[in-house]
Amino acid sequence: MPDSGIRQLLEFDSQVKRDSDQSPAFLHRRDRRFALDCRDRGLSPTPQRWLEHVRRLRPPLPADDPLRPWRRLTTGFALAGLITGVIAMLGLLFYDGGQRINLTVILAFVMLHCLLAVITTVQAFAGWQPWRWLLRKLKGTGTASALRPLQPMLMARAAHTGGLVFGLAGLATLLVLVVVQDLAFGWSTTLDTGPDRYYQLLATVAAPWQSLWPAAFPDRELVEATRFFRSNSGGTANPALWGRWWPFVAMVWTTYVIIPRLVLLALATIHPGIRARRELARHPGMIALQYRMETPALDTGNRHNDAADQPDINTSGQLHPLPAGQVLIRWAGAGEPELPDTLAAGYHLILAAGGNAALAHDNEIIETAGKTLAEARSPAVAVITRSWEPPTGELADFLQLARKSWPATTVIALVPLAAQPDQPPPDHQVNQWLRFAERTGDSRIIVSTPDMISPESRIHRALQDEYRE
Repeated sequence: MPDSGIRQLLEFDSQVKRDSDQSPAFLHRRDRRFALDCRDRGLSPTPQRWLEHVRRLRPPLPADDPLRPWRRLTTGFALAGLITGVIAMLGLLFYDGGQRINLTVILAFVMLHCLLAVITTVQAFAGWQPWRWLLRKLKGTGTASALRPLQPMLMARAAHTGGLVFGLAGLATLLVLVVVQDLAFGWSTTLDTGPDRYYQLLATVAAPWQSLWPAAFPDRELVEATRFFRSNSGGTANPALWGRWWPFVAMVWTTYVIIPRLVLLALATIHPGIRARRELARHPGMIALQYRMETPALDTGNRHNDAADQPDINTSGQLHPLPAGQVLIRWAGAGEPELPDTLAAGYHLILAAGGNAALAHDNEIIETAGKTLAEARSPAVAVITRSWEPPTGELADFLQLARKSWPATTVIALVPLAAQPDQPPPDHQVNQWLRFAERTGDSRIIVSTPDMISPESRIHRALQDEYRE
């Protein structure tokens, strides 16, 4: 589909504008989750996959094709080319039985057409917009801001379409006139040009099809016999030779009017898609999207959108004693290289999740822990984190999925560790975890510190140590 790159750019630009109404935190978590899902499936998070992902999250939008005005404009150029092609060929081949049709005029007109075709392509690559006045009159064409850099290429495509139809209409008119009229061709020029020079010019022009259609290649005798002068419109040449020029005229028109327009139209069809992909790669929304996909979503506790505001440090959450549990999970490498003995003792399973681990690995950790918790009378899990790292969106998703898989009575204790595991974490670091637990709205998600081990947990660990001895 030639316009697939343009449509992708327009859809991406439209989605970025709709995302401006959403909160940065929501966008960050949505796009980060998309990137992690792609990594888990071994896929590259391309803009096309991101748009497909977003389409599944939002309701269907009303059908609106921003390229429809451009299709109408191209159709208008094609109709104009059809009409002007017929009129131009009728004018070039006008013959009233007196003065013959001058081949020099036809060659000059064809070269002018080639020059205009090249200028149209050059203005598209250079980004000029000589058709700006037409776009102003055709309101609604190119109103999307993302289409503005592509307007020169789209206008060139419309112009080349009109030029190609112009050439085809002119060739058809020529063939019809050859059948219904007795056309008389000749050549003449005001300059002092002899038959030999004119023959060399025509031989150079006809070189591309010399072997394909020899009848369309003029010979020297024909050139000498069909020259006419202002003072002698009839001349002494054989009138039967005047009609032998039509194959040459048809091939000149095909080679230097139709084929260049066809090639340039193919180039003008490919060029906007390439430029659209380049514009998409440097779109401001694409830069922001890549940042959100590559950066973990952090929950800082700041409920304001103003970046100048300081995070809210007030919380009604309280620390709880660390209950006796069956499973301990080290989140994102917390507790490396080794957990304190007072914290690691008494757990049946010590697992690792989060960080660079894939989503499938985290799901396996939840399933493994669930089997152990299902056999416990008072299921409890300790999740060890780094106190200085803000809670991430990945951890919130992990806990949400775990609550659905583990027994309903399971207590989840978040245990933030300080940089020195034997020291308690600072209050401002603990507060962010208290706020995180409070925002989950689950009373069974609590926050503990390593020095707040409950009496039941101490007895349980003492019994475990005695059993080992």
